[in-house]
Amino acid sequence: MTRTILDIHILQSVPPSNLNRDDTGTPKSAIYGGVRRARVSSQAWKRATRRAFADLLPPSELGVRTKKVADALAERINDLEPSLEASASVDLATEVMRAATGSKIDSPKRRGKGEAEAEREPSPESSYLMFLSGRQLDALAVLALEGSPDGDLKAFKEALKNNKEYKARVRDAVDSRHSVDIALFGRMVADSPDLNVEGATQVAHAIGVHPSEIESDYFTAVDDRSADEESGAGMIGTIDFNSATLYRYAAVDLDELHHNLGTGLQENEHPTTPVQKAASAFLEAFITSLPTGKINTFGNHTLPAAVIVKLRSQRPISFVGAFEEPVRQATEGGYVRESCKRLAAYIPDLERQYGVPDNQPTWVFRVGEETRALAELGTEVTLGTLTKAVEDAVAERLGAPGSAA
Repeated sequence: MTRTILDIHILQSVPPSNLNRDDTGTPKSAIYGGVRRARVSSQAWKRATRRAFADLLPPSELGVRTKKVADALAERINDLEPSLEASASVDLATEVMRAATGSKIDSPKRRGKGEAEAEREPSPESSYLMFLSGRQLDALAVLALEGSPDGDLKAFKEALKNNKEYKARVRDAVDSRHSVDIALFGRMVADSPDLNVEGATQVAHAIGVHPSEIESDYFTAVDDRSADEESGAGMIGTIDFNSATLYRYAAVDLDELHHNLGTGLQENEHPTTPVQKAASAFLEAFITSLPTGKINTFGNHTLPAAVIVKLRSQRPISFVGAFEEPVRQATEGGYVRESCKRLAAYIPDLERQYGVPDNQPTWVFRVGEETRALAELGTEVTLGTLTKAVEDAVAERLGAPGSAA
């Protein structure tokens, strides 16, 4: 069966930093090819990518992942019916979420010991993070007031009990009109597996192409009000860090993405338009995003040196094997140039040996003379022309009208 897979390969150098740390505060790492490498988890980079969506997509196309789903829904209920008291909106929202997802949503135990804290009623929370799109929350708010215009919980429960069609609509509201981030990364609803969404994206852990040692920065902080005769620091400590040239990889199953976004089209919108927009947004967000761990301490704001994007018709293929043997430092220092040479030799060899069709679109986006070895692998583009080219190719593969044959 022919598939439509978007493969994204990135080389990115990051100076002293602590992008993604473990429970001891140490930068994450992994053994690969017999040596310890720098590592940034897929979860960290997916979170950074999701945050980057805020600058690329309207809020209506995005979701919220939170335990405080009742609060999120109550805000929308109040927007539609401002006369409802906040507490009534929260109570109604809690019941709606229970009916829609089958999840247990209760008020957490009070943690405060003071009198003021004791009087404050904690907001209800689900027992795990819930991922809902903005359009799903909007639909639930409308349905909540349809079943209980004045916020009466008894009326809402009666509507659920006596109107099977209404009950089904409440349930269906969270199983359609998925946001771009839900469609890309998936969703798990532990209490209602039928509401799970299979993510269309796979993101690898970013890994250094060379051995990388963890170093420690010993720092001191001076008390601004210390007198001249007062010696010593007001605080001392250490921060672990490393630096590396990373190989990053992600694959997007565009057919699955198309399926996940297949409902809730805007008026006169062609069925391929949402997946085109989503693929373009993910591509730009994944390329340009950066996890923010200790970013104020290190200011390690870098962008990739090289990006290779392939549109495949069979299966995703990572090129991390090019770096199983660690890249050696160049005579002049650095790892980017040799890493690009490795990829330039490895990619055509692997694809030739496995009979990968050579007519699949490939784009190369690179910066600097040291990346020149990659120029022959595909069509050279800028970031702007890359995202546009991918949109057009997706439209062609998925059958948009007027696309090139």
